[in-house]
Amino acid sequence: MAIEAAALERYQRHILLKEIGGAGQQKLSAARVLIIGMGGLGNPLAQYLAAAGVGHLGLVDDDKVTASNLQRQTLFTPDDVGQSKVTVAAARLAAQNPLVHIEPHITRLGPDNAEALIGAYDLVADACDNYQTRFTVNDTCFRLRKTLISAAVGRFDGQLATFKPWLSDADGTPLPCYRSLVPEMPDTQEDCATTGIIGALTGILGSLQALEVIKEIPGAGDSLAGRLLVFDGLSMQARTIRLAWDPANPNNGRPG
Repeated sequence: MAIEAAALERYQRHILLKEIGGAGQQKLSAARVLIIGMGGLGNPLAQYLAAAGVGHLGLVDDDKVTASNLQRQTLFTPDDVGQSKVTVAAARLAAQNPLVHIEPHITRLGPDNAEALIGAYDLVADACDNYQTRFTVNDTCFRLRKTLISAAVGRFDGQLATFKPWLSDADGTPLPCYRSLVPEMPDTQEDCATTGIIGALTGILGSLQALEVIKEIPGAGDSLAGRLLVFDGLSMQARTIRLAWDPANPNNGRPG
């Protein structure tokens, strides 16, 4: 299918890249990506995916905008305080790129709705801020064989990983899922409301998460699957480490 004239001009810089090209841009336009969490990570993630022409974006969050969000959640303004995050974000993203369909889901993802939500999309980008949701997202993506790209931030640090546990590495060992990184629910959970966070950090990690999503859809470059990118904002250093598969974890291995 040929790219329409308006899209051809809009995505010209993508099309010039040999790793994406016209075929890759068509894949982006046909893709359905679910973003879970419209906070500090979800804002830049959604903005760059909409700008890139990902054809169908689902936004999941049940929160409303607060004044304390404005330090890092750049889709929102003071006039939006008290309104639904996904409703405001959907309107801003649609204005940013009318060629993209934005679907708001004003709900909290949990065990009762995870399969229906995730099952309707090709790829999941987890930008939530709590372990309970991350475990539910991981376990559902594991069962449904959906690629999961997960990011997290705290204070000045961040991390990013891609999970495709139904695939294997060169030695035949299954690739890890999120539970290889965090096997069990931590006894205590910190969040930015109690520990603080530098706003620009969420922009960096959200943009890196968007880049990984954009790479995964047309298969450009090397996937992060099986690896973890760790970013330290205070030292301005980043490193990538390999994640080991945990055979003792019931949610590792090839899903049935």
